[in-house]
Amino acid sequence: MEAAVYCELLRGGPATGYRLGQSIGKAAANTYQALAQLTQKGAVLVDDRDAKTYRATPPAELLAALERGFVDRRAQALGALEALKPAGPDDRIYQLSTPAQVFERAAAMIRRAKEIVLFDLFAAPLAQLAPQLAQAHGRGLAVAGLAYAETPALPFTVVTSRNAAVAAERWPGQQVSLVADAREHLTALLTPDGQSVRHAVWSDSAYLACLKHSGLASELRVSHLAPSDADPLNALSLLRAFPPGLRTLIGPAREAQDHVA
Repeated sequence: MEAAVYCELLRGGPATGYRLGQSIGKAAANTYQALAQLTQKGAVLVDDRDAKTYRATPPAELLAALERGFVDRRAQALGALEALKPAGPDDRIYQLSTPAQVFERAAAMIRRAKEIVLFDLFAAPLAQLAPQLAQAHGRGLAVAGLAYAETPALPFTVVTSRNAAVAAERWPGQQVSLVADAREHLTALLTPDGQSVRHAVWSDSAYLACLKHSGLASELRVSHLAPSDADPLNALSLLRAFPPGLRTLIGPAREAQDHVA
């Protein structure tokens, strides 16, 4: 109702409440109630004559005022909520449902980190989280991770995965893996276009986060050292071994050269 009244004032110019009600086909009482609410919000101006005439506040001016009010209320709400005693770790695994939730949780993890952040990120997720990772590096944290394409110069350590070409071709979506302080971890698979989540979990289990940290650190070390193809241990890597679970995830194996880096 308020939107209809405001838009009619924008289209038709200043009007009395009675004429507005006629224009939008609403009862006068409801129209005047909407006008009262819009006046309190600063969305309309009203003259001081007996037969009051209402005028819409210009949209840019209205939205700027609403934004300032939202920022103030947000700051007040954040202060009140942060004053509550936070619950401690509960070691459970929680599902994340949307890309926005994934990236906000990842950014919050990076902000909370005190010593070290490790990551495994496809190109688009890395580009989105690079500013937060750079800020963590600037605070003196150790920041390092795997990437799957050439990246612009970044202040933290980025190692290109030895399996980058195969992963980029066959992995069923965009990978987002992050572990902060070996205390909490996030693992997510977004759709190839990044618009939805195929699978995403977060946990503050120190045990699981330590395992994730160890795995990422080992992957970084292996990719950095670029071991010889003759090393028999190379055959144990996920994309070389191509075990049943991986075949379920990304489809049946091709010829050996398609999945051997």
